[in-house]
Amino acid sequence: MSEPGGKPVLHFTPFSSIVQPAFWHELTRLKIDVLKLSQEAVPINASYSIGRAVLDRETGMEVPLGCNLVVGGDAFQSEIRTPPNSVAAKGWLKNFNTIEEFKAVNKQELFNQTAEEMWSATLKTGDPSYLTQFLLITFADLKKYRYYYWFAFPAYVAVPPWNKIGDWRSAQDYIPRKGLESLYSSIFNTDNGSRTLPSAVIARPSAADPAIFETAPLNQFTEFFEDIPHDKRLIIFIDPSAHSQHVGWPLRNILAYILSQHSPDASQNAPLNVVAWRDVDAPPPNSDRPWRSVYIRTWVPSGAAELMGRGDTTLRPAAVGWEKNTAGKMGPRVADLAPMMDPTRLADQAVDLNLKLMRWRILPELDLDKVSSTKCLLLGAGTLGCYVARTLMGWGVRKISFIDSAHVSFSNPVRQPLFEFEDCLDGGKPKAACAAERLQKIFPGVNATGYKLSIPMPGHPIPPPNIEQTKEDVAQLEKLIDEHDVIFLLMDSRESRWLPTVIGASKGKFVINAALGFDSYLVMRHGTRQSLTPSGATRLGCYYCNDIVAPADSLKDQTLDQMCTVTRPGLASIAASTAVELLVSMLQHPKGILAPPPPVASNNRTQDEVSEDEHSGVLGLVPHQIRGYLARFNNMLITGAAFNSCTGCSETVLQAYEQEGFPMLLRAFGETGYLEKLTGLDKLYNEGEAALENVDWDEDDEVDG
Repeated sequence: MSEPGGKPVLHFTPFSSIVQPAFWHELTRLKIDVLKLSQEAVPINASYSIGRAVLDRETGMEVPLGCNLVVGGDAFQSEIRTPPNSVAAKGWLKNFNTIEEFKAVNKQELFNQTAEEMWSATLKTGDPSYLTQFLLITFADLKKYRYYYWFAFPAYVAVPPWNKIGDWRSAQDYIPRKGLESLYSSIFNTDNGSRTLPSAVIARPSAADPAIFETAPLNQFTEFFEDIPHDKRLIIFIDPSAHSQHVGWPLRNILAYILSQHSPDASQNAPLNVVAWRDVDAPPPNSDRPWRSVYIRTWVPSGAAELMGRGDTTLRPAAVGWEKNTAGKMGPRVADLAPMMDPTRLADQAVDLNLKLMRWRILPELDLDKVSSTKCLLLGAGTLGCYVARTLMGWGVRKISFIDSAHVSFSNPVRQPLFEFEDCLDGGKPKAACAAERLQKIFPGVNATGYKLSIPMPGHPIPPPNIEQTKEDVAQLEKLIDEHDVIFLLMDSRESRWLPTVIGASKGKFVINAALGFDSYLVMRHGTRQSLTPSGATRLGCYYCNDIVAPADSLKDQTLDQMCTVTRPGLASIAASTAVELLVSMLQHPKGILAPPPPVASNNRTQDEVSEDEHSGVLGLVPHQIRGYLARFNNMLITGAAFNSCTGCSETVLQAYEQEGFPMLLRAFGETGYLEKLTGLDKLYNEGEAALENVDWDEDDEVDG
């Protein structure tokens, strides 16, 4: 093609971006974890390689595949890892927080700023690598996994444009084979094994052997070509275009740089000799395969040289380079990754997304990894267990185990959200296994397991034939508590919580207790045992620390309404959510399980004032007990000290368990008065009774009014 005056114009194939899916995954991670709400430009890396063409079997002609710049998953790494036989390109990414900002940004201003920075940096440093810089603006819709993006590849315009002299010629028609082989060796740097290519080099015949070429970096143009005739000077650039009549986009800036800095006279009488290098491999010796590289002679009228502003950065030439979209129009492109992503991975990222958004504005110091890596054991897969599990998943917990010995009954599905009507048929599915299976259906990324296991209890003697099975059950419970970080006590009866309380205290685990009344609930965290409590710190009590009697059979002689957990339907979800939030507050507190409870509010200090003091963690207060009352719609924060004669967490009980093991537990299950005698509660009780007998009660008649 020629311009209107009849001069053949040199045409350039624009860059076409190829964005690998891994790049979008990395951008997602960067946006959520690093950038958050920042819209600052971020440096990125890309690469391009020698253009390729494929053979059309019908026509027998070669079809070029495009002039591609590739951005991969390693684009944000500080160390550039360019693929073999490729040229490194650096750029800037600017990500916007909303689609409206992406659309409304002054794109021409961004483009001009990038072109100006490229030109100034090149002239200031003499480093031609700045000539391949690019700009990428994006908006990431992280909920739908749709990415809007627009590349700009600034290229400086010569006015009048660059012209070519004569037709395209194969490089082998101008350069002997020996010379091409020397250029190949120099470009691919085969002597030291490097396969990263320079964007361009300059070459001249060797003084020792004119058939062999010596090469140098582009910025040594003036001194390297001193006293070298124009027709002996070569400019070799890696051509990403395979088009038969168009050269690649990088040549525009290479020519502009040379014209501005080194060769203001690139007239028709002294044209520039360019080799568009298109050979990945040199043809084998004695082969008929031709060299693919192309030789071009190009020149520009003197007016263009003046516009290049030799040495003057204030006279940057005009630039073009916004990439067209797939419809061939000026506009952004869209990458929709949702259809090609694994649904499980989509769910996994979506769960984390809502949590990580908390760190953007509200809680930058929130440690989500500490929460997600916490392994939780739920004793009870009933109403409380179902709601606790759902809330744990909402916080990103990935390991949840259930223990329950019951089966799903017809009364369960309406109150317990992990069960359905079909689970009740044929006698009902085992609750623990069914709850775990349903969790994985809700979110495949959770590691959920159910164990059908009976927990032996004080006041429930073990028949001799069942002792071995009970011993196995206790051993399995001990193993499961060992394997988890947090134990949730969510059972129906009071005495069923005793054994896991003892084991949890012995092993130093987080223990969270939740219990329901008709319209009230208790959520509490157990304190650590005495030997693990720092000197001077107040040891917090466990579920049994307020009792002066040992746990016993609470179901004996009870009517149906007393045996079942009869509560207002909304109470369980409130208590369960409170229990999980209490755990997360502990995990986020610097002292963890030893987090101090808030001091009791007084007449001079309200609860709001208490919440602002040093007892607060990342998420606020970490109370010992929360007692909630639906009848009044209020909560009370209570702190209860540990009881040295407690049947659940006292050192006496824990040491007896650790030293004697199962025989001690067997006595606790079946021997009336054993725990009272072990802890001294029997003496305390007797002393109390004696004190009452010695009270001199006032039996005077009531005074008339």
